[in-house]
Amino acid sequence: MAEILTSKSSKGDTIVEVAPHKTSEGLILVNTGNGKGKTTAALGVALRAVGNGLRVLILQFIKGGSTYGELKAIKALQEAGMPIEIRPMGKGFIFHNKETSETDLIAHKAAADKAWQMLTDEVMSDRWDLVIFDEINYAIKFGLLPVEQVVTLLEQKPARLHVVLTGRDARPEIIAKAHTVTEMQVVKHAYEQGIKAARGIEF
Repeated sequence: MAEILTSKSSKGDTIVEVAPHKTSEGLILVNTGNGKGKTTAALGVALRAVGNGLRVLILQFIKGGSTYGELKAIKALQEAGMPIEIRPMGKGFIFHNKETSETDLIAHKAAADKAWQMLTDEVMSDRWDLVIFDEINYAIKFGLLPVEQVVTLLEQKPARLHVVLTGRDARPEIIAKAHTVTEMQVVKHAYEQGIKAARGIEF
């Protein structure tokens, strides 16, 4: 477990220093299923990890923009000197039906390609202790990324790096590579009762 050290600068500001984290084997976790909580659970892992001195990167393949509560929370952690970053790289939700035009699909594919290149560079840089591939299962499902290249990256990542992959419909190839797979299932959902998404709970 890494140690977090704090001290005071000459101006009285708090300085946070994180000792390098050393571990043997990085774990691969998958959060999938049709229930709520896949990204939420991954963010919980991120919070626990950064609290233990791990360096954390969250890269989001579908979400874009800056309206999500977790972005503000992570910014506050960064300002406190905690080693965590989140990068929304997507174009928003995508569906393979008549509502998604060919132009939209091209834009989603370009965004996914850019996110993938960034993810690959960061994973192989060995800068991080935990990288969350948020919503990557959706990107695979909708044909934005081939599953084979994701599997290859999992095989080639630094041995000590922990990885969490989220999103519905995780492919068998991804599940086969994971140490831990959690399937969220819907029992009841507020939306089915006509209740809109609540700020601070859903976003």
